[in-house]
Amino acid sequence: MHHLWNVSPKEAIVLQKELAKKVTIAPLQKEIKLVAGADVSLNLFSTTLYAGIIVLSFPDLVPVAQALVKTETTFPYIPGLLSFREIPALLECWEKLSIKPDVVVVDGQGIAHPRRIGIASHFGVLADVPTIGCAKNLLTGFYEEPAVVRGSFSSIIDCGEVIGVALRSKDKVKPVFISPGHLISLDQSISLINQTIKKHCLPEPTRQAHLLVNRFRKGEIQA
Repeated sequence: MHHLWNVSPKEAIVLQKELAKKVTIAPLQKEIKLVAGADVSLNLFSTTLYAGIIVLSFPDLVPVAQALVKTETTFPYIPGLLSFREIPALLECWEKLSIKPDVVVVDGQGIAHPRRIGIASHFGVLADVPTIGCAKNLLTGFYEEPAVVRGSFSSIIDCGEVIGVALRSKDKVKPVFISPGHLISLDQSISLINQTIKKHCLPEPTRQAHLLVNRFRKGEIQA
């Protein structure tokens, strides 16, 4: 699926409401053998984006493929409309990938978004791939602080609806915010993220993607 990107913020919101109708939150039936992380990096106030997707084997999490793209954006930074800045670059990465994953974990929100269409959901619908949002900050809704032990989680609730969880990825650290993006259930999203958390607070797919795009932005590696 495709849509226009040269839109105003007001038009983007209308488009989000239409796209949200296409999001499917349901159990993924296939076995997961490859999981990817997707992230975008940029210098503060810059219009230059550095996007990357890294594919890892699952469950052993060994890198098997990656794609990087440097591009420009004209869409302004507006909370809730992040995907209109970042997804065109991520879709370019997706097209360049030599090996496609079974699930993509995106640094950002899935349905834990005011219009239920965060960057992970938006990307999932356009790329027709199961996605999970793993964000460092809450965008909408409220949650009770989960227990301090790793693996504890509490529901994120917005307008009476459970839209994700706050997950304690390590003992006594700030939780990460997990929500299904597209073509996967919340329970599966929690399980997969738990299985991909190793030594660090962030799950390996998005942690590895973050490291990759930052090295790319600093000129340490080429696309």
